[in-house]
Amino acid sequence: MGNPETIIFDLGGVLIDWNPRYLYRKIFSTEEEVSWFLENVCTPEWNEHQDAGRSFEEATVELLSQFPQHETAIRAWFSRWDETIGGPIQETVDLLAALRLLQKHRLYALTNWSAETFPWAKRNFDFLHWFEGIVVSGEEKTLKPRPEFYQILLNRYQVDPVHALFIDDNIRNVEAARALGMDSIHFRSPAQLRDDFQKRGILSGLQD
Repeated sequence: MGNPETIIFDLGGVLIDWNPRYLYRKIFSTEEEVSWFLENVCTPEWNEHQDAGRSFEEATVELLSQFPQHETAIRAWFSRWDETIGGPIQETVDLLAALRLLQKHRLYALTNWSAETFPWAKRNFDFLHWFEGIVVSGEEKTLKPRPEFYQILLNRYQVDPVHALFIDDNIRNVEAARALGMDSIHFRSPAQLRDDFQKRGILSGLQD
């Protein structure tokens, strides 16, 4: 563990506050209804297929055949998708800005994100243009924690995993990166990430 040459960020949950509850709290009356819907209808497992390249049209048709009584809520997942975004996680964006200012590290992003909705994110978050490259699961038709998805970034940008640091809020994705030889941080808060950066000497030379 030390100061890496390359730092690879996850986006949702690290730099961007994504939570479908933001949308469904506007559609359902109680938190219990929201929880039931997200645990039984628009589930994380269902959403992962879109992250891996399935179209929202196909995904919507699948759910409507099973839960026709929830048509409005199901269609909202895509038609009102922007309402699932709370905004930037500003303290982490500030850390990214500090790394950019230091100019000591190659900066990339590796994200599980639908190819249909990622263009919205690029239009709305300027900091996404700070990366040398972003690898999007929906465009590649694979996703974390599959090893081949990480390998796409490593190969495309000639990144040596031994000299790379990976950051993700999902522990299974962190463990998959570690299995490929990358130092990895399980993101839980911007303050914790800053501490982990300082332990590795990543922020040395930065004026407070």
